[in-house]
Parts: sequence; C-alpha cells; structure tokens
Amino acid sequence: MPPNLITWFETIFNVIYLIVIWLIVFVMIKNKEAVLPENRSVADLIRLAFVVLAAGDTGHVGFRVLTTLLGESNSEVMFFGAPMSWLGLGMLITAYTVTLFYMIFVLVWKARYKKSDTWFTNLLLAIGVVRLIFMALPGNQWGNMVPARPMNLYRNLPLLLQGVGIVILIFRDAYKANDNLFKWFAWLITASFGFYLPVILFANKIPMLGMLMIPKTVAYVIIAWVAYRRLWTQPKPAKRRQ
Repeated sequence: MPPNLITWFETIFNVIYLIVIWLIVFVMIKNKEAVLPENRSVADLIRLAFVVLAAGDTGHVGFRVLTTLLGESNSEVMFFGAPMSWLGLGMLITAYTVTLFYMIFVLVWKARYKKSDTWFTNLLLAIGVVRLIFMALPGNQWGNMVPARPMNLYRNLPLLLQGVGIVILIFRDAYKANDNLFKWFAWLITASFGFYLPVILFANKIPMLGMLMIPKTVAYVIIAWVAYRRLWTQPKPAKRRQ
C-alpha cells in the first residue's frame, strides 16, 4: 500500500475512532440513571476510565490528524519552555492517560468483586506511579518524531506489567464468578496488548507493524461498547396481556 494511502487510511480511521469513543462516553454520561444501583460504582469508574482515555487520545490521535491535514508534521510547539513536535506532545499526553486508565481499572476490579487492597493491587498502582514519573525524564525525548530507544522500551515495560496484572485479576475472578462482562474485558485487554507488543518491540525496524495500533484501538472501543450495553441498558419489562 502506498505511503500516502496508508496515511490517509490511518487519518480516516482516527477521526472515526475519536467520534465513536466520545459518543460512547457521552451516552454513558447522559444515561447514567439507567445503571442499576448495584452496578453504579463500577459504571462510574468505567466511565471515568474512558473519559481519561478519550481525552488522551484526542491529544495523540487529534494532533496526528491535524498535522496530516495541515501537512506540517514537523511543526513544533513550546511545552514548558522546550520545543516539541505536535506528535511528540500527543504521544506524551496519551502515555500518561493510558497509564491512568489501567490504574483506574484496578479500582474497577475492586468495585466489581468487592475486594480490598492487597499487596498485588498496591504493586500495580505503584507501577503506574513509577511509569508516570519515569515518563517525565528528559531521556524520553518526547520532542522527537521517532520514539527514543531504549527509553521507549523502558517506559512501556511498566505499562505491560500493569496490563498483565489487571488481566490476571480479572480472568481469575470473572471465571470464578462466571461474570461474562468481565470475561470480555479480560480477553479484550489481552488482545490489545497482543497487538501493541510487536509495535513496541519491532516497529522501529518494520514500520508497517504500526498498523497493529488499529486493532489495538478497536479493542478499547469494544470494551467501552460492551460495558455500555451490559451496564447502562436494561431490558424493557414485558408488556402484560390485557
């Protein structure tokens, strides 16, 4: 596929993605009263997680779309007194928000299964905090168009550990409780990291692997949609015969 065609395909996909994810967030907010009382704490946390994710992706994906449309991929913005490309700023924003997303999902798991803090959940939250701090180091070179190596690998390791940890927790308790909703979550989070791992490891040598970010992104949309369908919508009561 020609490079220009790939760029425009990604741009169209990104625009559709932002519209869809914000639409789901909007209906989650608008229809919050439809959530059953016993599910409200879980639904509130899931909604918060996707507000954070959508906000971060609006920076990352939105800046990518903007630079493509304007044809100024090398344009810079001043960020805390340092020059940074729009794409670099977008990557920085989404790196922080996806970390927060998985920290919130630890709380989602706790609310769903009425769990207390354990050394494992505290470790997952601490790993998130470590990643947030690590990403502020100058060696990340967020101003670069291409992610800096090996810092790119180092900063993604905590994210991978977060993902593995939350998947272990959800798989264990979802299957124990026969909780189909959270089984979906566990498999979709696993799929998203399965698509993301080759990008982290090999995209610098095989740029086409970057296309795997598309199914990774779709996995997040499905998580949001499945959550909405299961928690925000209730079956209509059957009409009584006269």
